[in-house]
Amino acid sequence: MRSGKYCRTMIIAAALLWLPSAGAAARALDEAHGLTWQLIEQKMKDLRIPGVQVAVTRGDRIVLSESYGFANIENRVPVTSATLFPINSATKSFTGVATMQLVEAGLVDLNAPVSRYLKDLPEAWRGIRIRQLLGHTSGLPDIVDQEGLIGDGSELSAWDAVKDLPMDTVVGAQFSYNQTNYGLLAQIISKHTNMPYEKYIAEHQFVVAKMSLSTFGDSDDLVPNSATIYATTPRGTLAPDDGNRLSKWIYEMPYSLWAGGGIQTTAEELALWLLAFSNSRLINHVNVQKMWIPEKLNSGVDSDWAARWPVLQASPHRVVAGIGGARAAFFVYPDDGLSIVVLTNLAGANPQRFIPQIAEFYKSVQPPGSQ
Repeated sequence: MRSGKYCRTMIIAAALLWLPSAGAAARALDEAHGLTWQLIEQKMKDLRIPGVQVAVTRGDRIVLSESYGFANIENRVPVTSATLFPINSATKSFTGVATMQLVEAGLVDLNAPVSRYLKDLPEAWRGIRIRQLLGHTSGLPDIVDQEGLIGDGSELSAWDAVKDLPMDTVVGAQFSYNQTNYGLLAQIISKHTNMPYEKYIAEHQFVVAKMSLSTFGDSDDLVPNSATIYATTPRGTLAPDDGNRLSKWIYEMPYSLWAGGGIQTTAEELALWLLAFSNSRLINHVNVQKMWIPEKLNSGVDSDWAARWPVLQASPHRVVAGIGGARAAFFVYPDDGLSIVVLTNLAGANPQRFIPQIAEFYKSVQPPGSQ
């Protein structure tokens, strides 16, 4: 099943055909769309992905926005361009931009210790730099484990518990991904903008990028038009096909950790956000470039992350990404003027593994309007 904005893509291609030099570009773009459709169709079949959204930007335009399959299998609800998908940890990119917005406003210094902005912190936490929170080089213990929030299950208890834990590593010594970092960044954003984290993101990023559908929430929240999340993870029953059954995947994202994984959005709105970011409508051009520079460890070696963006390739052509929940991902190719967004409702779909294939379809296609 296929739906979405393919008609708009065809309009773009048709508009290019009137130029003699643009006909080949239009055909190449249409060929890239067809190859993308074939790949998505095959991945949905092979991985048993119920529903997918994909969006592609080239230059300063969205050249593809498509929806496939079902948002809810049991009720045969199709994925549309308005279906919301959780992007989980890819939310951290928005938090990184919010932090840079505060830097530009003179409210935050990336090199300042966290104790300048938050009080009542453990002694070992106070000297951690803001940039080390963004790049996961803080050495902080994680507020969540395999069972969810540590402590007795409440958010207040979890924050009390994590502050009693020893540091995981020496500050700045190594990359160590955790949710505590972005929970603290949310507190800083809220405190120094005098508004809840999610309201700040909505007003200063969703509105600017024209993301009218995007919101926050997890499986417990009532989010209209949200996709049901599925998995094939064995549940430990005695059923002979337990490891092969598609079942609902329940995920929890506590309110105080929304900055690390709470956004629900669409592929097209995420593509609009990427264009707004790349075109310096969210932060200035200098800071856009800074957000893609890997964080340095104490040893002087580059870490795996920049300011929330996993750096997949630093040269000769940069590749940075946002990846969340093993089911949502976007890749940005800054030096190629290209970005790819793939959102799915299957935990374990791991679209980051096949996005590079989609990117290859478009890298040789000239951006619309560049002829």
